Amino acid sequence: MYTIKTLNNIAQCGLDVFHTDQFTIDNDSNQADAIVLRSFNLHDVEINSTVKAVARAGAGVNNIPVPAYTERGIVVFNTPGANANAVKEMVLTTLMASSRNLFAGVAWTKSLQGKGKEIPKLVEAGKKQFVGNEIKGKTLGVIGLGAVGARVANDALNLDMDVIGYDPFISVDTAWNLSRNVQRAFNLDQLFENSDYITVHVPLTDDTKGMFNDQAFRIMKDGVHILNFSRGELVNELDMAIALESGKVGKYITDFPNENILKMNNTVAIPHLGASTKESEENCAIMAARQIKDFLETGNIRNSVNFPNASLPYTGKQRVTAYHKNVPNMVGQITSVLSNYHLNIADMVNRSRGDYAYTMIDVDNQFNGDITTKLEEEIQQIPGMVTVRII
Repeated sequence: MYTIKTLNNIAQCGLDVFHTDQFTIDNDSNQADAIVLRSFNLHDVEINSTVKAVARAGAGVNNIPVPAYTERGIVVFNTPGANANAVKEMVLTTLMASSRNLFAGVAWTKSLQGKGKEIPKLVEAGKKQFVGNEIKGKTLGVIGLGAVGARVANDALNLDMDVIGYDPFISVDTAWNLSRNVQRAFNLDQLFENSDYITVHVPLTDDTKGMFNDQAFRIMKDGVHILNFSRGELVNELDMAIALESGKVGKYITDFPNENILKMNNTVAIPHLGASTKESEENCAIMAARQIKDFLETGNIRNSVNFPNASLPYTGKQRVTAYHKNVPNMVGQITSVLSNYHLNIADMVNRSRGDYAYTMIDVDNQFNGDITTKLEEEIQQIPGMVTVRII
């Protein structure tokens, strides 16, 4: 029996994944095998040694101490693509609405309350200040062509925009789904120089932090619109304020408002609604739950941010899983222990990621609980071994 603990309200359809005889949901347990959460901050929380996996029902994992969990052998999952359609729709909505000055226009119209019969005449006289631009024929630069970026790029083409994409790490799956009409930028400067609108869909790293700064703005077209539905820290806010004041940046649309942003001119500050749809929350919950369930039952790993993805068809044979330092002869030492117990290897997989590796081995022989305990203890004693589990 596996115990699941949730630290946020998780959509019921996701919790339903655990409605089997092998799982129980107990949010008061201190002996949970796995945790499912959304935005709950785990940085200041000590979790029990029983926890084998944490799943974030969403893409970002800034609320999880990933390096510390990696060292402890705790798998951290996220749900890339589960909320991609929701974010895509928000990007395209704000792209068009900001280009037509819709947000400012609606706010101004609301200010006419109380003017009575004068309102129609005031509207006709005042609408000139909100004349905008059509997006048809304009160029959209998309930085990051993952689950969200690729969808934005494809749909922008269908809106008769020209699209330039930049992603040096584009995956094979994304490349198959990306329209051939998306022009490839070989560097960011090329995208900056040619885009009327720029939308960014990359994670926050040391390399991407503050990537929108004075140096980048100098390369861009005057009046460019920048949309940020990824992370607020991608933008140097001091440089952005200056660029907005000078008109270098025409509008900044962000899902991450703060005091600085709210003071800036020509900003559209959205209260972090990019992925806030019923459908998105349900998709993320189901995906997170399925990944946790599959890992606990079979050891298979998919969409982990700290472990290598590894999958081996589960046939019901007893399976040894080991997470260890990525050093020579680890697999040999594990198989040597199995050999000492006269266990035949039926199938195996070994995958590495940075300093660590993950090994799964299926054995033909069935063995009892006593051997299971001894086997786990002996494998655990191998220098460089982090965690061992027999399923």
